[in-house]
Amino acid sequence: MERGVSLLGSGGGGDTVTAAALLREQLTTQPGAVLTPVSDLPADALVVPVGVMGATPVFSEKLPVGNEIRAAVRAIEHWTRASIDALVSIEVGGLNGIMPLVAALDLELPLVDADLCGRALPRLDQFSVAAAGNGLAPAALASSGQTLVIAEASSVEVERTARSVLSSAGGWAALALAPIPARELPECAIVGTVGAALALGERALAIGECPEGDALAAATGGRVLGLGRVVEVSRRPGPGEHGRAGFGRGSATVRDHRTGSLLRLEMENEYLLAMHDGDPVASTPDLLAVLDRRTCVPIPCDTIRAGADVAVLQLPAPGFWTDPRRLPLLAPRAFGIDCDPILLEGTR
Repeated sequence: MERGVSLLGSGGGGDTVTAAALLREQLTTQPGAVLTPVSDLPADALVVPVGVMGATPVFSEKLPVGNEIRAAVRAIEHWTRASIDALVSIEVGGLNGIMPLVAALDLELPLVDADLCGRALPRLDQFSVAAAGNGLAPAALASSGQTLVIAEASSVEVERTARSVLSSAGGWAALALAPIPARELPECAIVGTVGAALALGERALAIGECPEGDALAAATGGRVLGLGRVVEVSRRPGPGEHGRAGFGRGSATVRDHRTGSLLRLEMENEYLLAMHDGDPVASTPDLLAVLDRRTCVPIPCDTIRAGADVAVLQLPAPGFWTDPRRLPLLAPRAFGIDCDPILLEGTR
């Protein structure tokens, strides 16, 4: 599971190793979590999206007490006066592919086989529920013994308010969003992603260390963009908005050992665009993953360094995001990159 969700993080999504350690420890004393297909839920069952948001690299330094997601869910129940029947992950890429499993075990609730991103995404207002026209509020943030409920706000305002709270909450907080009736999930969530992440991780691990490019592509269902060594990494402040600092930006350049050509990756919280000798060849909303050539462990944007021997993969985006109605929401221009989306064949 950890390998699958780290691939779906597209270089972002946070610390999967610590999240996997928490889940592994919990499974030593409890049976496995119940993963429930959307179709098995009663139509009127209420499902709460849960996860962690904020500066997720801090997650391994400021470890959770263990009751943060539970506190956020209880706050949503109290505010809405509703009884919650199941949980769903806010995003399957990165640590939020694992922490909802931890929460499901803690709360003794089923986890729905779906999520709100189909990958990792940087902002709450980019979630599928927002793209489908639904609201995120009420939203609850829980951290360091305190819980905050954002009762009424647009998706953009929920994102903006939550970010302002995180700096005083130690960098990250557990998040629970407004309950979603199960009958609405097929239209506002990406279905089947948790099981797909598990299957992807199993296939990726099965090929072992130092695989050939063809084997790597076959196992992951993607294509290899480059095999070689990282020769340069640069980082810079990202574009801000209304006087506020934005997410950090950067680029990483890989020299392909087969051809000597240069593959440049533009990145923010995730890898966003790949250019081969200056020509764009792959982009968001498809997933771009950088793997250690020997171990096949994905390398996040914030830890990629010059000298690393890597494989660069392009994995297909969920169909939810390649729908022409939603494609502009995650296309390169949504991140300030003046380029049309470049997707794997068959996913347009």
